[in-house]
Amino acid sequence: MPRLHPSLHTRRQNGVALFVVIVFVMLTMLLALWASRTALFSEMVVGNDADYQRSFEAAQALLQDAELDIRGETPTGKDCSGSGDICRTSTVDKIPLEAKDITTLLANLDDQTSTGKCRNGLCTKRAGRQDFWNYANGLTPNPSAKSNAGEAPLSTMAKPGVGARYGQYTGAVASNNPILNDRSKNDAGGWYWIEVLPYANQSSKNSGLLIDPSNAKKNQLPLNLDVYVVYRITALAYGRKPSTMVVLQQTYARQRRKD
Repeated sequence: MPRLHPSLHTRRQNGVALFVVIVFVMLTMLLALWASRTALFSEMVVGNDADYQRSFEAAQALLQDAELDIRGETPTGKDCSGSGDICRTSTVDKIPLEAKDITTLLANLDDQTSTGKCRNGLCTKRAGRQDFWNYANGLTPNPSAKSNAGEAPLSTMAKPGVGARYGQYTGAVASNNPILNDRSKNDAGGWYWIEVLPYANQSSKNSGLLIDPSNAKKNQLPLNLDVYVVYRITALAYGRKPSTMVVLQQTYARQRRKD
């Protein structure tokens, strides 16, 4: 009985089917690779955003802690009392409470030329580039650029004895944000600096910050200030990722409490 051989047409069909299967397998692999890369990219974006938000919250907490430092209060709103750095009990530089204290403080800070005229978290009005956080060290951003008198890079200002850590002078304790508790190295955690900016003579009873056209007395709206000084607070928080850093600034004027 004669043997039957598959026709050439049938063999060609089997070859086409194998080719189609290979193509589908390759497409499936490409789709799986694209999906994994998309998931990885999304995870990186979410991680960077979460790190930025955590750093932003830390910087906000540093601003609030600096305000408490200026007012001499604890996180509970009570008058500050403590020892050592807390409440600046034994710290050389203190928040000025009277007009005569301003001159002495600024004279002492002016001598700190190697640290940007800052000490113990207090500074005179910053000289040179105001965005000192972008002036990382002596080689960044431009080694040929001449620095102004009293100007110092971030690497010099973000160190103990120059900047202030969270809770260092108020006794505040951070429990929810790991950045505020990180003091493992100078370029980690958070710092704040308070610039002391006197703007008027305290003996002038008509001194004020805001203009009021309806006020007949020199068109000024007086403020109830303990001393005629304004503070500019700069808070900096390093993220958990090396590329994350958040800087916030605000101007603060301490009000005198009503009797």
